[in-house]
Amino acid sequence: MSAKIIIVEDDPDICEILEYNLEQEGFDIEIYHEGQQALDAILREPPDLVLLDLMLPGMNGLEMARIIRKDEHTFNLPIIMITARSEEMDILHGLEQGADDYITKPFRPREVIARVKALLRRLERDKDQVYIYKDFTINFSKHQVKAGEMILDLTPKEFLLLKALISANGRVLSRNQLLDQVWGYDYYGDSRTVDVHIRRLRKKLNTWAALVETVKGFGYRIKLED
Repeated sequence: MSAKIIIVEDDPDICEILEYNLEQEGFDIEIYHEGQQALDAILREPPDLVLLDLMLPGMNGLEMARIIRKDEHTFNLPIIMITARSEEMDILHGLEQGADDYITKPFRPREVIARVKALLRRLERDKDQVYIYKDFTINFSKHQVKAGEMILDLTPKEFLLLKALISANGRVLSRNQLLDQVWGYDYYGDSRTVDVHIRRLRKKLNTWAALVETVKGFGYRIKLED
């Protein structure tokens, strides 16, 4: 069965381009031009991935992403934000509200296809992987982190940062390495973005905050020894 993708975009020409190219790759496509209608469909029957325009009539993409991430049935739904805005703060807002990736207009259809396939492959690769350290548990397929019995409310980027550090098995990862792994190779923003997200991650980890160790002058690593 092919993966189902919902496109939420108010420009009919862009919708037509995306629909044609993604269907050529075997994806099952649904299109919505308005936020609330799309959100109702997503929550009613979650797709495998959402391509979501930032600027929409009525409910915008940021608000949609925020609601999708709060719903227990869609909190780990892959979201790629599509936006005409290229300013760093707009992109950061999209990522912080739950987008897994972003593409700026104008875009090449092959780029969209590559991003979609890469994100779906990553999720399939993470399926059923669980990491346990004492009473600290990470379920990679569910994008869920538990400290004791408490489920931590991490954004996708915070989760991916934690995952990258754990996958490094104690090796130090520089800010640029974390940018490449979490934000993508074509991200050209300030590396201090990593520091901001690490601070937020530590705050949410609470008593487990010391797990994420700063190595001065180099970057960060996970510290999972007594």
